[in-house]
Amino acid sequence: MTKELTCVVCPAGCPMTVTLDENGNVVSVTGNTCARGKKYAESEITHPVRTLTSTVTVMVNGVKQMCPVRVDKPIPKETMFDAMKIIRGIKVDAPVKTGDIICADFIEEGTSLIACKDFE
Repeated sequence: MTKELTCVVCPAGCPMTVTLDENGNVVSVTGNTCARGKKYAESEITHPVRTLTSTVTVMVNGVKQMCPVRVDKPIPKETMFDAMKIIRGIKVDAPVKTGDIICADFIEEGTSLIACKDFE
């Protein structure tokens, strides 16, 4: 079986073909012009991950504001909807500093949801 995809590692956007065996294991990757493209294709086919960014509610002097947040490492693509359900329920009180952990062990053990803006 083969799958076609476009590499997103750099602006070149190499069109790649990934060949899989009957067990779904990658046999070959063609079309990539660098090793990073091959690594991306293998990962995207076998275990796709994404970096999630969103916002959470921060209470600042009794006023709701939205704080941008992101995961500190990519999470499995199939967990994105569950992650957003969790994020919608998060509310924190100021002060919040950039880099503060808003939620430890977010979706997976060892992955944190962190703040991307300061709120006094």
